[in-house]
Amino acid sequence: MNRPLLLLAVCQGLFLTNNVVFIAINGLVGLSLAPLGWMATLPVMGYVVGGALSTGLVARSQARYGRQISFQIGLGVALLSALLCAYAAWSHNFWLLVAATVVAGYYSANGQLYRFAAAELAAPDYREKAVSLVLAGGLIGAIVGPNLAKYTKSLLATPFAGAYLALAFVAVLGMGLMTLVRFPAVPRAAPGASSGRPIWEIVRQPLFLVAIVGAALGYGVMNLLMAATPLAMQVCGYPFDDMALVLEWHVIGMFAPGFFTGHLIKRFGTLAIMGVGVLLNFLCIVIALTGVDLHQFLIALFLLGVGWNFLFTGSTTLALQAYRPEEKDRAQAAINFCVFAVMALTSFASGALVTTQGWQWLNIGSLVPVALTGLALLWLALRRQAAPPA
Repeated sequence: MNRPLLLLAVCQGLFLTNNVVFIAINGLVGLSLAPLGWMATLPVMGYVVGGALSTGLVARSQARYGRQISFQIGLGVALLSALLCAYAAWSHNFWLLVAATVVAGYYSANGQLYRFAAAELAAPDYREKAVSLVLAGGLIGAIVGPNLAKYTKSLLATPFAGAYLALAFVAVLGMGLMTLVRFPAVPRAAPGASSGRPIWEIVRQPLFLVAIVGAALGYGVMNLLMAATPLAMQVCGYPFDDMALVLEWHVIGMFAPGFFTGHLIKRFGTLAIMGVGVLLNFLCIVIALTGVDLHQFLIALFLLGVGWNFLFTGSTTLALQAYRPEEKDRAQAAINFCVFAVMALTSFASGALVTTQGWQWLNIGSLVPVALTGLALLWLALRRQAAPPA
């Protein structure tokens, strides 16, 4: 864990602080401002739609300016969008809130690349551990995020406006820390040098396809259930402090395994650990279907977080094996676009389903992407077994 990795892990924690606060409050603020109840999670959806729309812009800025400047641009956008969200809440403007979260998606598209940047700050034999350890920095967000939302939601007369202003301060702190991280210089391509394979040739590789499925559907299931949880708990009559506790343990589940997921991948293999992630997602759904007591919400969301960690870290590790250095920007953009596209769909679906069909049917529907992820892993494992030895 060298100094640049440590600083990047802290920046990852601040990034997740932003995400957790958005998840905790955007649906509730949306519910209080939306013209119709099913539109409550549109601000949550706006965040991920903005991320999907920004993946190409972020890839170009990364290629042109390098990690350092591109990440700072993302943090600047985070500052601006947090201030816009605060003003939207204060002025009771639902559509401005949605627009502000779309803008904030640019920061999300930047932050999603922290894990790939981690691999560049470590020796090749330690890339899995570097990715895992930087993702573990999300523990800061697990602890700070829910508590920041809890203690700042009533800071001003307008509910949750203080929480958005607190995120502006978090963005400024992130900008200060990011200036201390030294990334490898962007190599200048020699005249006439190959820029790598076309993106469709990269995507067609079985390894890369399964990496996309694991990352996108793993994130999709997590987002579907996590975004709906505050709304479901509000319907059940739980106070905001209980919602914050459940989200805190969920995000701890997402990032605490980062301290050992890389070791597990090294020892047991990427597909095996991703398979455990699928099983944990299934177990989460089973527990959620048994009832709506506080401990059932808490245990289900904690297992969901651990399952996401295994799937997402494993998918990132798979992807690193499927592209060359000169192809990294377009390959990483393709993965993140798929992740954001699925998250946009699930962000909308979570609000629509939980307010019309209920918590139980939402969980039953989640079994479909979990099963598809498991089938994709099985397909790749069988292909590897059938392949002739090198």
